[in-house]
Amino acid sequence: MTDILAELESRRAAARLGGGQRRIDSQHAKGKLTARERIDLLLDEGSFEEYDMFVTHRCTDFGMEQQKPAGDGVVTGWGTVNGRMIYVFSQDFTVFGGSLSETHAQKICKIMDMAMQNGAPVIGLNDSGGARIQEGVASLAGYAEVFQRNILASGVVPQISVIMGPCAGGAVYSPAMTDFIFMVKDSSYMFVTGPDVVKTVTNEQVTAEELGGASTHTKKSSVADGAFENDVEALAEVRRLIDFLPLNNREKPPVRPFFDAPGRIENSLDTLVPENANTPYDMKELVVKVADEGDFYEIQEEYAKNIITGFIRLEGQTVGVVANQPMVLAGCLDIDSSRKAARFVRFCDAFEIPILTYVDVPGFLPGTSQEYGGVIKHGAKLLFAYGEATVPKVTVITRKAYGGAYDVMASKHLRGDVNYAWPTAEIAVMGAKGATEIIHRADLGDAEKIAQHAKDYEDRFANPFVAAERGFIDEVIMPHSTRRRVARAFAALRNKKLSNPWKKHDNIPL
Repeated sequence: MTDILAELESRRAAARLGGGQRRIDSQHAKGKLTARERIDLLLDEGSFEEYDMFVTHRCTDFGMEQQKPAGDGVVTGWGTVNGRMIYVFSQDFTVFGGSLSETHAQKICKIMDMAMQNGAPVIGLNDSGGARIQEGVASLAGYAEVFQRNILASGVVPQISVIMGPCAGGAVYSPAMTDFIFMVKDSSYMFVTGPDVVKTVTNEQVTAEELGGASTHTKKSSVADGAFENDVEALAEVRRLIDFLPLNNREKPPVRPFFDAPGRIENSLDTLVPENANTPYDMKELVVKVADEGDFYEIQEEYAKNIITGFIRLEGQTVGVVANQPMVLAGCLDIDSSRKAARFVRFCDAFEIPILTYVDVPGFLPGTSQEYGGVIKHGAKLLFAYGEATVPKVTVITRKAYGGAYDVMASKHLRGDVNYAWPTAEIAVMGAKGATEIIHRADLGDAEKIAQHAKDYEDRFANPFVAAERGFIDEVIMPHSTRRRVARAFAALRNKKLSNPWKKHDNIPL
């Protein structure tokens, strides 16, 4: 019996070494942690339950039967993050460069199936050279099996991908279908075709970092939701995000203890909006000052900065925030911001996270590049996302809400539950100058008359009261009481029940 126990321990020790000490040292030299070290940082201490430690590949081509490391390049299992269950897979770059084989894929599929059955999130720590070429189509089949599970799990359990090394070819499509993608600066990249192929086909000279590094995907492509300095910071931030999310689509997000009075008055908000209607201000200040303890987890901070998305807590409960940012493009909606916000709203709705919307939007960004790029379809995505959402929706209009953009931003007409406005709000089809030039076209030559018409228009429409008279605004509130009013609104909506007509699925304007 002692011999058997000793053999088990020696097999475990060999499996834990992955590709061997030399390759572990090489991984450390690149500033990267090993697959197991990453799991230890992500999960609560001592909570990891590993599965399939002794699985090996079955390939016999190209002399592969000579090397059969236990685990086959991926560590899988479950553990807890702050006591809540999480399934995890972590690719091991020290074993065949983390490449995906048939059995490697089967290990990932097994824990994804378990996550679906048991209603717990899946976290993927990706560090892989792609499909294992020696296995040919079997490894491609493995990828497709993983993709299919990503699709079925979407909207059922949260899926988070952390790119912690190379991620190329078919390997990028599994993360692309997950809810959040995070990258590590200078050590991770994602692309469908690498720099060498790009040079051969298009004759473009580009580095891996320029083509698919963290900066590219957080600022230009919007593929990634955030990037962090190193593995340790990335995993700490993923733990923090998990705390905001429910375990699955049938559970509410966790309620955390809070030490911030729900009725807290914030007098500085009374002077947040400048006297001059064209002067920008930082909407993030409002987001932070209303949140419990000023805690705000921003999503896609570096992309489409004219809109802000992320999570806060109110009375300990998770709330998704969407807010126009007047500091960038005057807060206009455009293609990028519409896509960014629409995806975020749909995530919140899928997982029963209430949505708080702060509005200061002068309209959609004009121009040929926007129209040629399909701003109509992309803007409709955000409109569609808000309109189909059945979660509690509270909206606060701080300043401008003009034209179709007023409708899109969680207006009463898209089933907004509670719609507030500050006294500084202007709700109208357009600004006074543009409206006057259309309505009083005959007086365009007379500057004095036009100025008087503009003043009359402003006096009549540059306020929240016309909309309030119609019931489109539930209440005009004092800026300093925003936290109290919003918290009470969400408290009143906790038992909200609303369902859409039966359908197989909708056909969002993609």
